[in-house]
Amino acid sequence: MTEEKKKAKVAEALTTDGEFMLEPVPLDARRSTRSQFMVWIGFGYAVTGLIVGGNLAGYGGTGGMGPMMAFWAIALGMGALYVMTSFLGVAAQKTGYNLALLSKFSYGSKGVVIPLFIMSLLTLGWFASIAGMVGEVWGKWIGNPSGITVINPENFGMEGMNPISLEEFLACAIFGAVFTYTAVRGMSAIEKVATVFSPLILIVAVIAGVVFIAQAGGVGPFLNEAGKLGGMGLGDGITIVVGSWIAGAIMGVDMFRFNKSVKAVWLCAAACFVMTNPILNFVGYIGVVVNGEFNYVFWMLGAGIVLAILGVVVWTTALWTTDNSELYCNSMYTGPALDVFGVKAQRKTIVIVIGVLGTILGAAAFYQLFFADFINALGAIAPPLAAPILADFFVVGKEKKYDHKALEKQPAVRWAGVISFAVGAVLGFVFQYVTALPYGLPSGLFALLVSFVLYIIIYKVTPDAKTDAKVVAELGK
Repeated sequence: MTEEKKKAKVAEALTTDGEFMLEPVPLDARRSTRSQFMVWIGFGYAVTGLIVGGNLAGYGGTGGMGPMMAFWAIALGMGALYVMTSFLGVAAQKTGYNLALLSKFSYGSKGVVIPLFIMSLLTLGWFASIAGMVGEVWGKWIGNPSGITVINPENFGMEGMNPISLEEFLACAIFGAVFTYTAVRGMSAIEKVATVFSPLILIVAVIAGVVFIAQAGGVGPFLNEAGKLGGMGLGDGITIVVGSWIAGAIMGVDMFRFNKSVKAVWLCAAACFVMTNPILNFVGYIGVVVNGEFNYVFWMLGAGIVLAILGVVVWTTALWTTDNSELYCNSMYTGPALDVFGVKAQRKTIVIVIGVLGTILGAAAFYQLFFADFINALGAIAPPLAAPILADFFVVGKEKKYDHKALEKQPAVRWAGVISFAVGAVLGFVFQYVTALPYGLPSGLFALLVSFVLYIIIYKVTPDAKTDAKVVAELGK
C-alpha cells in the first residue's frame, strides 16, 4: 500500500468514526503520550480502589488484615496487574490491534467470541456498577424529599442496605445518559474529560487520607488501631486486589493500541497501577480503620456545604472517566463479536444500546445487590483470559505471525487458547470457592500461570503450530 493510500485510509476512518473497531490503528492515528497518560490517571480512579482498601480493613465482615500485610496485598496485587497490563499493552502497541484482533491469533477467528463475550459482560457489569455508585452519592447528598422508594434491597435478602430512593434512581439514570453520550464521542472526548479532572481527583484523595490519619491522632495511633485487624490471608487479599482490576487490565489493550511507543505503554500503566489506584486502596483502608467507611465522599458530605459540593463533583467526574472507558471498550468487544456472526453494527450504535442497558441495570441496584460477588468472581475466573494472548505473543508467536495480512488467515478455533483458558477459569473458581490453595496463594494469579504454561504445551501438540508455520511461509512468499 502506497503512502498516499495509507493516508487516505486513515482520513476515511477518522471521518467516519476514528476508533478502528475492525482494523489496526495506524501510526498516523496514534494519540499523544500526555493525553493517554491522563486517560489512565482518570481510568485508575475507580471507587473499587476504595472498596478494596476497605475490605482489607475488614469492611463487610471480611476480618481484614494488619497494615503491613495490607501493604503487601496491595503492592503484590497491583504489581501483578501492572506487569500483566503492560505486556498486553506492548502487544497492542506494536500491532495496533484491539483485543478482538489480537485474540484471533490465540483463540481463532470464531473462537475469539469467547474472550469478547466475557469482556462484554464484564464491562457492562462495571458500567452499571459505576453508574450506581454515582447515583448513590447524589442520593445521599440530596436525600429523599419525595419520600418514594424505588427498590428496597432488603426485599432481596440484603439486610442492612439502604433503600434506593427516587432521587438516587434518577441521578443514576441521568449520569448514565451523560456517560453514554461522551463514550459515543470516542477516545478524544474521553481524553478531554480526563485531562480536565484527573489532577483534582488525585489531590482530593490524598488530602482525604491525610485528614483521616490526623483524626486518628497521627500515624502511631492509626497503626496501633490497624494492627488489631486479622482474619484475612495474604492470598485472599491479593485475589481481591486483582479482581478489582482484572477487567481493566485486559481492557487496556483497546487503549494502548493508540500509544506511539512501548515506553508510553509502561508509563501509562504506571499512572493507573502505581500512581493512582494504590493511593485509593490505602485511603479506603485508612477510612475504614478510622471512620468505619471507605468512601471519603460520605465524610465530605457531612463536613459543610463547600466540601460536600467538592466531594460530589470530584466523585462524579472521577467515575465519569472510568465509565467512559468501560463503555468505549465494550463496543470494541460487542462489535467484533457480532461481526463474527455476520452482523454489522456501528460502534456508536453499540455504545448507545449498551449504555442504555447499563444505565437501567445501574438504576435497578446492580451495584448494591451484586457488586461484591461480581468482583470476587472476577478475581478468580477472569485472569486466565489473558494467558493465551500473552503466551502466544511473547513465547510461541513470531513477529511475522502478527502481520496484518495474517488476520484473515486464522483458523476458526485455536484449541490451545480455548482449552487453556477453560482449564484456568475452572481452577480459579475451584480454588476460590471450593478448596483453598496451599500457602495462601492467590487463586486468580495461580490460574493465570497454569493457563499460560498449558497454552504453550497444547500449542505444540495441536494443529495450531503447523497452521502458523504455513501462514508465515505464505506471507514470506
